[in-house]
Amino acid sequence: MPLNQVHAPAMPILAFAGLVLSFALCIGAAAAGPAGGGAGPELHAKYEELQQKLAHNAYGKPLHLTSSEEGRNLRGDVYAIVSAPFATADAGFAQAASWCDVLILPFNTKHCIAAKNSTALTVRIGRKSDQPPEDAYKIEFGYRVLARTPDYFRIALKADSGPVGTRDYEITLEAVPIDKERTFIHLSYSYGFGAMSRLAMQAYLATAGRDKIGFTVVGKDGQGRPIHCGGMLGATERNTMRYYLAIEAYLNSLSAPPDARVQKRLADWFAATERYPQQLHEMDRAEYLAMKTRETSRIGASL
Repeated sequence: MPLNQVHAPAMPILAFAGLVLSFALCIGAAAAGPAGGGAGPELHAKYEELQQKLAHNAYGKPLHLTSSEEGRNLRGDVYAIVSAPFATADAGFAQAASWCDVLILPFNTKHCIAAKNSTALTVRIGRKSDQPPEDAYKIEFGYRVLARTPDYFRIALKADSGPVGTRDYEITLEAVPIDKERTFIHLSYSYGFGAMSRLAMQAYLATAGRDKIGFTVVGKDGQGRPIHCGGMLGATERNTMRYYLAIEAYLNSLSAPPDARVQKRLADWFAATERYPQQLHEMDRAEYLAMKTRETSRIGASL
């Protein structure tokens, strides 16, 4: 179950949905690196390849999302253009602590603290609703800068284990400049799972998650309406999108005065998720802002 989908009141499970599936912190299984771009020129080539899909899609923004399941590994990838200079994105993710400002935005993240040496993050994932952070599941992420040049960076967060037999969580972010004001990014999210976690996922998808859908259209119904992917791939796509929107909201907030940045990114992230209510709606705006104002105030504090 992805990190973002756990209800962990009295259970040692992650909470980012019901019982299992709902931080999905990324690309877990394949440690080889993100598909489609291990270096700046390759990511530029991916940008050229995706021109039409970035310009014409159902998302209402220059974004392309894919997901895949191979063996016992699930993965989601987002390629997108963000309205931030490359230098802003590069500086914005230069320290592990900056990721706490991103990861705290989704509903299930209850707490985040970076190690003093800036190479590790401790993240608490729990219920979508309000929950004491000490009751949430703790995940230890390692932070690594895999590449950094004047016009390219690639950063990874990795955790060896998660709840209910999940493993190999990883978020990888890479970026190149498009022009002075825009940056092309690739976010990759994945994790691996075992027999226990598969059973937990199936239980969630058969109950609380049975009406949840992803973003990829896999067919049409008798009335010609789109049918979206569901199940474990749908959950992976939802989590990947949540983290992409968190990255976008974080970067957009950096242009605001320092004392206004937290509230701006909270408001922007929630508004962005509400553009896709079938996939991402979980609670009303007032409840989200009240809960996250409390949770962001605890970032960096020891529990």
